[in-house]
Amino acid sequence: MSIWTWLTSFGGLAPRRQAEPEAAYIVSFDGTVIAVSDPDKQMHQLPISDLRGVIIETDDSGPWGADLWWLLFGADDRVAVAFPNGATDEQVVIDRLMELPGFDFEAMTRAMSSTDVAVFPVWRAT
Repeated sequence: MSIWTWLTSFGGLAPRRQAEPEAAYIVSFDGTVIAVSDPDKQMHQLPISDLRGVIIETDDSGPWGADLWWLLFGADDRVAVAFPNGATDEQVVIDRLMELPGFDFEAMTRAMSSTDVAVFPVWRAT
């Protein structure tokens, strides 16, 4: 038995990992609507048919802050839905966004490695 297993068998002696604050954002996609529930339990929705643009915004607050945000623009060219990298179930939406025709994977890669305050447009409806 490892020391870690032994310590955890006592319940509560081993340090517990706290959930990242980004995980308080819950993202979903049902095939037609992208939805984000924020930490205040406010629901923000965007029908995929209204999606007009996707931008990744980064800042220099990492690793302690939410330093990467996905901004999804609606039919009025305003941010309709936003969620931080690390949001719960984000991968479902990110996978769908990466399927958009003309999605800029190079810009996404640059954003993912950025430690600066920057904006990376990754898709725009034509």
